[in-house]
Formats: sequence, structure tokens, C-alpha cells
Amino acid sequence: MKECSKSVLRRLHNPNFLRAYFKGEGVDVGGKPDPLSLYTELFPGIRSVRTWDREDGDAELMAGIEDGSYDFVHSSHCLEHVRDPRVALGNWFRILRPGGHLVVTVPDEDLYEQGVFPSTHNTDHKWTFTVWKTTSWSDRSIDVLDLVKELGPSADVRKIEVIDQSFRYELPRYDQTLTPVGECAIEFVVRKRRDAELEVHGMLPKDRQPLRELRIHLNQYLHDQATLRRNNKDAPPFSDDSDL
Repeated sequence: MKECSKSVLRRLHNPNFLRAYFKGEGVDVGGKPDPLSLYTELFPGIRSVRTWDREDGDAELMAGIEDGSYDFVHSSHCLEHVRDPRVALGNWFRILRPGGHLVVTVPDEDLYEQGVFPSTHNTDHKWTFTVWKTTSWSDRSIDVLDLVKELGPSADVRKIEVIDQSFRYELPRYDQTLTPVGECAIEFVVRKRRDAELEVHGMLPKDRQPLRELRIHLNQYLHDQATLRRNNKDAPPFSDDSDL
């Protein structure tokens, strides 16, 4: 219930959502009835965000959306409802522009389904998700690590996190997302590499120089480090235990 809304305060405490992940023009796949668009003024990097739901077409295919159409693609608790999550995630990544971010949350199978599948908490769930489990109790389990690997060399994983900050492990089996604060999720963020990064097999520094104000301060850091090394060349770091 209201899983996107629950995520807002948590995400506001992560500067990457403000400076990088939610930036530019985006699409919120499966956003209704709790769309990201309700909170755009809290994320000043967002210029616009389109809510894509059933009336817009199949979320698995995103038919009619050209490759590289959006700066970010967001989806909160939609992937577990599609027929083939690998196809869906591939198409969400397809419509992402190089340099943009794919932000997805799915239910964690242990925190949400809690050992029972088909789901008794949401009968429309078709898959369960986990992170780095050698064996799952669910015969419909997908490891998020395997899922993002299949996106190919353009996938630059920025974050994979089990969201359990408000989960109460001492409770018996219960759908904790019914509460106003309960999150039982896995959140992952994947950046789409640019062609230049693929050519050199990494994200290397740019050649252009910064403005003078930044140069003089960064160069001072270099000079300070050189001074410390020069004045302590006969004293290895953390070797002086003499009295103060």
C-alpha cells in the first residue's frame, strides 16, 4: 500500500536521488494509484515525469516508446506483476537514455511473501525476488543480481539494497506493508553506460579542466599532501607512539 509514498522520506535522505537518479524527464511504470508525480517538487532535478499504467499499454513491452526516450525510469512494485520480468526490465532499460538511471523496487520474498507462494498477501504476484540466496523456498524466485546482469554491458549497477529499515522481525507472519510505514522491498538502481564508456570499458575522467576556483583548491590538496610526505619521510604513518 502506497509503496512509492513510503519511499519518499527515505530517498530524500540519499543525495543521489536528488543529484543523479531523479533528474530530467522520466516515466513511472505502473505508477497508479501512488505515482512519483505526486512528489516532483521534492526532487528538484525532475523536469517532468509521465505515469504509465494499464491504459497506456503493456508495461512489459512499452510499445510505442522509442529507445532512449527518458532520463530516468522509475517503477515501484510493478515487476512482480508482469509475465516475464526479464523482458520488462529489458524494455525499461531500452527506453532509458545513456547516462540515465533505472530505479526499481520489488517485494523481498522473505519479508513480504514470508515463505508462502502463490502469494496470500497479493494474489496477482507472479514472481518473488531475493538477493544472493543459493536456494529459495519459492519456485518462482528471481535473484535480482542475475536479473541486472542480463541487461548486458551497458548496465552500471549503482545500488542494490534490501529495504527493511521499518520491518519488524519479531512479528509473526503478517503483511507489514498494510501499516503506514512498513516496507518489505528490494531497491536497485542501474545507470545506463554511454557509448564512450563502453569503448574504454569504464567511466574515466574527462579531459577538460575545471574553473580556476576549483583548480586552485584541488591543487592545494596536492601540495598539502606533498608537504606531509616530505616532512615525514623518515617517520612511517602511525608509528610514533611516544608520549604526547
